[in-house]
Amino acid sequence: MRLVRAVLALLVAPALLAGCGSPRAGHEGRRTVTVFAAASLTGVFTELGAAFEAANPGVAVRFNFGSSATLAQQIVQGAPADVFAAANPATMRTVTDASLAGPPAVFARNRLQIAVPEGNPAGITGLRDLADPRLKVALCAPQVPCGAAATAVLAAAGAEVTPVTLEQDVKATLTKLELGEVDAALVYRTDVLASGGGVEGVDVPEAGEAVNDYPIAVLRDAPAGEPAERFAALVRSPRGGEALARAGFEVPRA
Repeated sequence: MRLVRAVLALLVAPALLAGCGSPRAGHEGRRTVTVFAAASLTGVFTELGAAFEAANPGVAVRFNFGSSATLAQQIVQGAPADVFAAANPATMRTVTDASLAGPPAVFARNRLQIAVPEGNPAGITGLRDLADPRLKVALCAPQVPCGAAATAVLAAAGAEVTPVTLEQDVKATLTKLELGEVDAALVYRTDVLASGGGVEGVDVPEAGEAVNDYPIAVLRDAPAGEPAERFAALVRSPRGGEALARAGFEVPRA
């Protein structure tokens, strides 16, 4: 009986070792590219991330979406990141001035629209309409890119608007409208397109006074190494440009 047990132990042990070892080896071999990106890039970057993973077996892309200003501060404070895509050059400079990233490149542009409920029940046609005290308006906080752009376009229109809320990123601003908490929100046209219904956009000529350039840069000493460069290259490639254009971004010509 002892001999039988010894033989069984010898047979089972290699199988257990193989079963435990394979997944661990596979997990350790999977590299992760961590991308910090402006909230307005959520949809299109998620799409590009999936395409990148499909073309690069063994590489995963993880996103941290949010206010560009907040993301820049997180990077300066030591948050681990490989790629930073900001919604304006000013927030990118927070990172490059700290010598934490290589030279940035502009890969897309975006402009504001007035977002209103479907059917535009308040009959809003321009920025001056937002000054009506009967309307509840949501804006981005002035320190974030969409808020800086809102300040510029409202000044160009000569409209003095008192918002009922100032949100920390464009997604949160649009959400206030989608939840019915406000009558209008000043957001990027790409966010109106990505809303999935129930919201429509009102174009305003003053939006041309504050077109936001979106720069992307690979962080110096990026933990992911070369795959981080490849992801940034995909964003700037013709394939990346097509995805950005479908999402409503303006893509600068090379």
